[in-house]
Amino acid sequence: MKTLIIVSHPSIEKSVINKRWVEELKKYPEKYTVHELYKIYPDGNIDVEKEQKLIESHDNLILQFPIYWFNCPPILKKWLDDVFAYGWAYGSNGGDKLKNRKAALVVSAGIEKEDYSEEGRYRYTLEHLLSPFETTFLYCNADYRSFFAFYGTENGRSANELEKSAQDYLNFVDNL
Repeated sequence: MKTLIIVSHPSIEKSVINKRWVEELKKYPEKYTVHELYKIYPDGNIDVEKEQKLIESHDNLILQFPIYWFNCPPILKKWLDDVFAYGWAYGSNGGDKLKNRKAALVVSAGIEKEDYSEEGRYRYTLEHLLSPFETTFLYCNADYRSFFAFYGTENGRSANELEKSAQDYLNFVDNL
């Protein structure tokens, strides 16, 4: 089973955690295909057919991104809107290409985990904020498997924490 990782980070070269995760994933090309949207589509013009065929050639689908204004980066939203088309991802006219495909999210959050709680600074959990993605996958009859998150990137993290997160990420994906 090979997993397609759709990476949507607007400045991956400046990233600490997402960049580290991509480096770790790329060590195992037999297991993971890392597909970086901002590098492939710097102009934002997405080749829908190419993207759909790429998904079809993999068993699992992961969307990896930093939480960006409590949502995903713009290119990922555009990618979802374009690629998850009627007749392909959903609909009565053969839209079953995501059916039973394992799907999950991997996100980095700049703020601390306790800020993402009903009692926290922002009053919403990450589960709540990510629910539109879950609903999208459910609507397309995919097998949504939840998310993996790394919190507090704005405050910096130790090398040990970064290495542990990379290993935890791989374990999450391998146990979908």
